[in-house]
Amino acid sequence: MKQQWAGTTYGGDKMHRSLIASLRYIDTRLLYLFAAIFVIPVCLVLNPSRKSAYDYFRNRLGYGRCRAAWATYRNHCKFAQVVIDKFAMYAGKRFKVDIEGFEHFAALASRPEGFVHLSSHIGNYEIAGYSLPSEQKRINAVVYAHEKESVMRNRNSMFVKTNVSMIAIQQDMSHLYEIDNELSAGNIVSFPTDRSAGATKSVKVEFLGREASFPQGPFSVATMRGLNVLAVNVMKEGLSRYKIYVTPLDYDRSQPRRVQIEQLAKAYVAELEKRVRQYPTQWFNFYDFWS
Repeated sequence: MKQQWAGTTYGGDKMHRSLIASLRYIDTRLLYLFAAIFVIPVCLVLNPSRKSAYDYFRNRLGYGRCRAAWATYRNHCKFAQVVIDKFAMYAGKRFKVDIEGFEHFAALASRPEGFVHLSSHIGNYEIAGYSLPSEQKRINAVVYAHEKESVMRNRNSMFVKTNVSMIAIQQDMSHLYEIDNELSAGNIVSFPTDRSAGATKSVKVEFLGREASFPQGPFSVATMRGLNVLAVNVMKEGLSRYKIYVTPLDYDRSQPRRVQIEQLAKAYVAELEKRVRQYPTQWFNFYDFWS
């Protein structure tokens, strides 16, 4: 049976509030070290995520056994750092952010029509919400509806300072009306595009040498309106530095919708694979993604 992602950040409200309070005074590097020495080894023993991570390095990237095992440890350490960085932002800390391809975002933001961002669970995409604000257009991030209250509250408090809002995925599909309204108003909608989150339709694309399923919804929304699409990936480059990659994705709008969806999906997955190979330890889907 395919192991599914729980969809929420680990820990309770009290733990999250304590972490944010401590990060107002503690250097993030101390927590990085604590996680690497004490937390990650325990997680690797108790958490089945180590198996899917090892399989990713061993079978998808072709690492040898020792290299795959070491990369699995580094992968979990990097994930811990990204989570710590997220809470450090909630505590008021800032990171140096470089942007490659900002001109693509700026050009589309200056036009009257809306457009779409596609992202994945690699790096730390949430930083894009604080680094790519647009005075002309609101960015609407599509998020999991049942994320922990403390995380959603802190996202809201951070996003209120920028022109960013959230659209929560709902089981009754009511979020589709919000998405349609925002695009009709000429705004931006940002989709996570590597997890189905309950989606019933998917598109299969070869990814890292094996066919994988990606949710069809984001590609369908973009092609239905013939919208411009950007892939936006935010990768951790150092202790306090990130780099945002903004890449336009092309598809032939004169083709039938089915073909457009396939073209856009392949363009997106090609960009995703490029970034994953560039930053292999920042792939944070800890389940059998290719199942």
